[in-house]
Amino acid sequence: MTCSMNGSTALQEPSAPASWRIALPHTAAAVPVARALVRTAMTELEHGADCDTAELLTAELVANAVEHATGDGPIELVVELLPSGCKVEVHDPDPAPPGDLTTPGHIEPDPWQEHGRGLLLIRALSSACGHRPTGSGKAVWFRLPTVPPQRRHA
Repeated sequence: MTCSMNGSTALQEPSAPASWRIALPHTAAAVPVARALVRTAMTELEHGADCDTAELLTAELVANAVEHATGDGPIELVVELLPSGCKVEVHDPDPAPPGDLTTPGHIEPDPWQEHGRGLLLIRALSSACGHRPTGSGKAVWFRLPTVPPQRRHA
């Protein structure tokens, strides 16, 4: 597992952009590592985006990459913290776009099934989401806005 941080001045100045990039194993063990990285990044910088939602949506993206991406290449997590919010991307080696991420499906998820609600959660809880091709597969992403200080501590 490799990790790098960009924006070292962000620790002294929380409003400055900061980003993290980490390679995760193509296994279920990647999910708790990704959640911990997002929580740590947002907590240490006292970032204003909703940390719980960021953690949940990151877990969904990483779990989808582990379960659905072909090949056994690593999954990469990219977290960007900006004054306006945060953006999280998950890169995987499979070029196929995620089903029904940006356009809702016509079939509602079965409430009795364990799977099938991750992309629905991402669409419903993020301010924007999507996917894009990369040189080695695709990146699936979401954005969350900064929450005003008076709403954070309510």
